[in-house]
Amino acid sequence: MSHQAVGAPAAFLDRDGVINADHGYVVRWEDFELLPGVEAALQELQDLGYRLVIVTNQSGIGRGLYTELDFAALNEALRTHLGISGVDIAGIYHCPHHPSEARGEYLQVCDCRKPAPGLLLAAIADLGIDPEQSIMVGDKPSDMEAALRAGVARRFQVTTGAVEPGVTAVESLSDVVELLKGSA
Repeated sequence: MSHQAVGAPAAFLDRDGVINADHGYVVRWEDFELLPGVEAALQELQDLGYRLVIVTNQSGIGRGLYTELDFAALNEALRTHLGISGVDIAGIYHCPHHPSEARGEYLQVCDCRKPAPGLLLAAIADLGIDPEQSIMVGDKPSDMEAALRAGVARRFQVTTGAVEPGVTAVESLSDVVELLKGSA
């Protein structure tokens, strides 16, 4: 007799503006500025049972500002840095495309550029994620829409402004952790 295991919950995280300061097209580790409290918040999300998955639009690749290899090197530096404090990033999914401002093969409308849900759906399939037990933390309405379209149950937007119905406004990733611990 076999039964299908329920997938793991994930914390889907936009990168720029959630994990690091959004200085625009950050590609070198030397320029990568983790936001205050992020490392501790990632550790706590992991301790709460969430797999950590970064989902990020990276049109700088398509615009020719940096390469896939540059992006991969930054990801490796980030994983190494966070790994020192025991944080494991289960996956990093990115979209290099842009519908109007990219070059060559990157100039396209795709299903992976948020607000399309492709990055989240790929992670759900690849990593055995249960979207109904998962959360999304982003700083833009496009992050929230992608999560909604992927069936992610809880959505948190880092903002000081108004948010769409069904989205919880937070000031930081640390606030998300406090809300999750309070509802556990």
